[in-house]
Amino acid sequence: MIDRLEKEVDMLERHLQVLRMVIENEPIGIVKMSNETGYPHHKVRYSLRVLEEENLIEPSSQGAIQTEHTEEFVDDLDNKLDSIVEKLGTMRIDDAAEIEG
Repeated sequence: MIDRLEKEVDMLERHLQVLRMVIENEPIGIVKMSNETGYPHHKVRYSLRVLEEENLIEPSSQGAIQTEHTEEFVDDLDNKLDSIVEKLGTMRIDDAAEIEG
């Protein structure tokens, strides 16, 4: 269960890194992103597809660019991540064991 969660977090981190590159360097293509991040082309391509499905980026003839929804998503992202981290922080099993023990 934890391994699956860790893989999901790693994938989310990659998606967000690709999104950041689009925002900072638009338009930007797969080859440049792959070279700069060290991720294989197929992983960058997958992240771009996910971001496009979420309507956060769109393709152009020069490479990926952000959409009108990107800024709002980025603004909300920190709050959502803080909330998730807070929830995870309250899920510590070893703290509960110490209280009972």
